[in-house]
Amino acid sequence: MNSLSYLNHQFEQFPEPELALTDPNGLLAIGGDLQPARLLHAYYEGIFPWFNLDDPILWWSPDPRAVFVPGSMKASRSLIKYLKKQTWTYSINQAFEAVIKGCAQPRVAQDGTWITTDIQQAYLTLHHQGKVHSVEIWDNGALIGGLYGVAIGQVFCGESMFHTQTNASKAAMLMLHQHLLRNGFKLIDAQVMNPHLASLGATALKRKDFINLLKRFRDGDVSVNTWLPNEVYIEL
Repeated sequence: MNSLSYLNHQFEQFPEPELALTDPNGLLAIGGDLQPARLLHAYYEGIFPWFNLDDPILWWSPDPRAVFVPGSMKASRSLIKYLKKQTWTYSINQAFEAVIKGCAQPRVAQDGTWITTDIQQAYLTLHHQGKVHSVEIWDNGALIGGLYGVAIGQVFCGESMFHTQTNASKAAMLMLHQHLLRNGFKLIDAQVMNPHLASLGATALKRKDFINLLKRFRDGDVSVNTWLPNEVYIEL
């Protein structure tokens, strides 16, 4: 039977993802906190937080789940042609705080952002612990796009992206895919399917299939050099 759990501020196990509500799709638990141990445990179990500024903390595990296999992103010929004309440079973990602040800026027609100050601080703490990482796109030294997410073994859980120039977020996605493929990652969690993700090659998996893949790869090893702050390259 599907049910909604209420968490307190003592660390505790999350309920099983299959107990999440169907309406709203995937809502599993309310409350708790954003301490590093709880956040990492959530991602390890296929659960993530998402809530608005005035909401309590809401924990989700939707069905179906949007995923990519590293290297599977569909880069259109027009995108490749566009990127070849740019002089952009790409990096890993060189400006995490600026990236998450960029992601926190309200989108067009939005009044606010779910990436609150508390969310930013929680993921910045995890970044300093080597668990959360950013991808940056630069144009002559100016940050014009990027994304961030959580690395759990050989699984990368994408959280948010932003851009200030056309196609910069798509370039960040393409570079991320290539970087994860080169470093032995097996799965990218994109959370909730939408037309934009589908156009880039995302697949909608049943939650149980996603959880099975997560369990298969979440303890996998990757190179200790994967997330060293560095410039990286993109193959076009």
